[in-house]
Amino acid sequence: MEILISRKIILALIVLAAISFYLTFIFNSCVVSSISKAIPKWRIHPVVPNEVPLVHYTSVRVVSLLEGNETDISPKYRFFREQGLRPERQLPSALIIGVKKGGTRALLEFIRIHPDVRAAGSEVHFFDKNYMRGFQWYRNHMPATLEGQLTIEKTPSYFITKEAPRRVQLMNPSTKLLVVVRDPVTRAISDYAQAVSKKDDMKPFEQLVFVNGSVGSIIDTSWGPIKLGIYSRYLSRWLKFFPLSQLLFVSGERLVIDPAIELKRVQDFLGLKRVVTEKHFYFNSTKGFPCLFKSEGHSAPHCLGKTKGRSHPYVNPVVLQRLRDFYRPFNNHFYQMTGINFGWA
Repeated sequence: MEILISRKIILALIVLAAISFYLTFIFNSCVVSSISKAIPKWRIHPVVPNEVPLVHYTSVRVVSLLEGNETDISPKYRFFREQGLRPERQLPSALIIGVKKGGTRALLEFIRIHPDVRAAGSEVHFFDKNYMRGFQWYRNHMPATLEGQLTIEKTPSYFITKEAPRRVQLMNPSTKLLVVVRDPVTRAISDYAQAVSKKDDMKPFEQLVFVNGSVGSIIDTSWGPIKLGIYSRYLSRWLKFFPLSQLLFVSGERLVIDPAIELKRVQDFLGLKRVVTEKHFYFNSTKGFPCLFKSEGHSAPHCLGKTKGRSHPYVNPVVLQRLRDFYRPFNNHFYQMTGINFGWA
């Protein structure tokens, strides 16, 4: 009897275990099914050799950098606004202030090759003729620049304008000033040659040099081409408002013979990386002047304007010697003021 009871109990336990296992299996199946529905299904695609995935491009609208009244169409600035960079006009932090017929245009064209330099294309004449128009007018004549770029303006008559030093200082006492100087005798002849090209009925150079037109008389220091060559007179005005360290004197002769050397000095003075080098220049034997392989706005080799490197008229050697003797003490004074001997005879 005891044996039969034990067997019944064992059988009941087995049945209960089977039922429990079945119920557990059903419950787990339902849970797994719910979880599998909640998890994203990852599909495995067969690998197709050399298959190129499709790329969807969004259309990009090119926004013009220029406002309605702007004229600067430099390719370097066409896409900057789209990139979130907005060029703005700034007052110049460097000026080429002179001297006339010394090589100021050449210096401007050479330095503006530098990607960090932007320059006003024409002479603005703000500090001599247009000062009453105000600094906002002056700013509007400057090219748009990005942060880190340098704005330069060139007007050679600033050097001899009495009011210019003080006016420039009021704009910015830290303005860097570049002065391109040249043998005053050669400069005077070049000045005269330019005037003759515009006025055919001018008197000969030899007559205009002297007070009464005679070689034996005194030199006419009131005549512009002669007066402008007394550099020390005008430099003394600038040194009243600016320290010598803020002026760089560029040799007009070396700018022609070896422009890369002078451009190294200019780039160092302006705090620029030396980008403009010998590779940018070639010498045109016909014009007797250095030309550019390429520059902003010109992808092909080109020279400066036809007025650069123009022929000078013949001048009597006696007149040349008189002029050299006249300028010698002024040149020596200029050498002392600048600390540079330019070697003018």
